[in-house]
Amino acid sequence: MSVKLLNPEGMFQPVPYHHVSVATGTRHVHVAGQIARDAEGNRLATGDLAGQVVHALRNTARGLAGAGAGFGDVVRLRFYVVRWEREMIGDFMAGVERAVAELGMPQPLPPVSLIGVDYLFEPDVLVEVEAEAVID
Repeated sequence: MSVKLLNPEGMFQPVPYHHVSVATGTRHVHVAGQIARDAEGNRLATGDLAGQVVHALRNTARGLAGAGAGFGDVVRLRFYVVRWEREMIGDFMAGVERAVAELGMPQPLPPVSLIGVDYLFEPDVLVEVEAEAVID
C-alpha cells in the first residue's frame, strides 16, 4: 500500500497538512470519533484543548494499530472542535505538535478538516478525531 500526499500548484500554501492524498490498497480503515478518554472511559485533560487533542490522537493511533495501520496509512483526518474560534489555533496546534512528536505522525499531515461544532456528546469533550486509512 502506498499513500501519496500532494499540495498541487495553485492551492493555498503553506499549510501544516497536504491538500490531497492518493492511496492504493485493498482495505479501507475508518476510525470512529476518538476523544480524550482512557480504556475505562475515564476523562483525560478536561478543559485543556491541547491535552484533549493529544489524547484523542493517541486513541486514534490505537484504533489504527488495531487494524494493522498507522498514521503513515492515513488519507484523511477530521477534527471536530467545540465552540471553535480562530484564537484557539495556538492551543489546537500545540496538541497536534505534541502528538506528531510522540506518535511519529508524518509532517505535513495528510489532508485535514477542522470543523467547529456547538457541542459534542458530553459537555467536557472539546475535540473528537476521525481517521480514514488505506492498507493492503
